[in-house]
Amino acid sequence: MTTNIDWHPLVTAALEARQRAYAPYSGYAVGAALLTADGSIVTGSNVENAVYPLGICAERVAVARAVHEGHRRFRALVVATVNGGTPCGACRQTLREFAAKLPILIVDAQGRTVLETDLAELLPHAFSPQDLPPA
Repeated sequence: MTTNIDWHPLVTAALEARQRAYAPYSGYAVGAALLTADGSIVTGSNVENAVYPLGICAERVAVARAVHEGHRRFRALVVATVNGGTPCGACRQTLREFAAKLPILIVDAQGRTVLETDLAELLPHAFSPQDLPPA
């Protein structure tokens, strides 16, 4: 995939966000850096909970923070994990709400690229706002 995204600042931000993860149960720290349409970088890290289903992934933290800050259009996402794991299904669907073909870079704990893809490839045939009947 060819994009005109400068991935370096996003990789750095995702790696830094990963260091702030709260993952005492799985030990699987994740950091995410979301590039907004205006060039802002919004980060998130996973936050686990003793009641496991109540945890939240780094990608959804980043989306929630971005939306809270007034952003609705996203240009790119970097996800940093120890081994280059990709976003879960819930994160993919959350991202799809805002960007159908969002460029995504997956990196490992050293910042090495594991996968360069986009959301449409990670979540083909996604359900979107356009699939809802008119109000």
